[in-house]
Amino acid sequence: MSYYQQRNRRRLTIGEDGNALIALIAVNLTAFVLLAFIKVIYYFTDGNLVNYNNDILRWVTLPAHLPTLATRPWTLFTNVIAHDSVWHLISNMLWLWAFGYILQDLSGNRKIVPIFIYGALAGCLMYLLAYNTLPAFRNSVPGSSLLGASGGVMAIAVATTALAPGYRIFPMINGGIPLWIITAVYVLIDVATIPVSNPGGHIAHLAGAATGFLIITQLRRGRDWTQPINQFFDWVNDLFNPDKPKQRKPVKKQFFYKTTVPPFRKNINVTQQRIDEILDKIHQRGYHSLTEDEREVLKRASKEDL
Repeated sequence: MSYYQQRNRRRLTIGEDGNALIALIAVNLTAFVLLAFIKVIYYFTDGNLVNYNNDILRWVTLPAHLPTLATRPWTLFTNVIAHDSVWHLISNMLWLWAFGYILQDLSGNRKIVPIFIYGALAGCLMYLLAYNTLPAFRNSVPGSSLLGASGGVMAIAVATTALAPGYRIFPMINGGIPLWIITAVYVLIDVATIPVSNPGGHIAHLAGAATGFLIITQLRRGRDWTQPINQFFDWVNDLFNPDKPKQRKPVKKQFFYKTTVPPFRKNINVTQQRIDEILDKIHQRGYHSLTEDEREVLKRASKEDL
């Protein structure tokens, strides 16, 4: 079985283990359902939602007022999965699914969550910076707050477009619409609506967009910014994995003879099936993901005209 088939035969089915896109959507939906359930309880108990906003919602949204934020630092993370409107949630999840599906298909399963986190945090920081430095927002700081996954979703949208700007969707419309056109419209709408409504939210969107573009730009230069977050998740997962073998203490270097001659020479077997698997891996994750052995196989294959 080829590398592409091994990685993708069950990847995008709902409920599959290890599907980052489904897990991300599930987290947002779960947070919304939990908040909505509490909101219904407050409505039937008090007859209004003032107490719900004071007792629950304000503790998960990001306040623009820095002294208030100092007493609720966790809101830097909780606000990115909190939605208080059905349509806000639906629009974010639709965009997340559309662009996340393409990104997962092009770059694999381990880029979506880090890009989402980086974009969401960048949106939060830019929101705080704008509201606490720009004169236009000075008077509205005490009562302003941020919530929603839009910054992370925008990061995924722009990262996907930067990775494959010519990717076409809706092929029935004149051969398809290039991805960069849809993303450009998406970004322009955010820019144009800053003075109209929810300026802080739109500023966070643009910060997320810039972050997604920067991550892909650095990835093309060989710097994978998603690795630290993935390594952290792997470390947390290994803590609860009893089957993971324990690491032994490294053997000291002085126990080996120092020599410049290698103890053996590896002979790499080049077959057509092996070449196909490597080409599938390049198509799925990019040339930078190949190991030294796989690059050597390609070099030998080009010399032997396989």
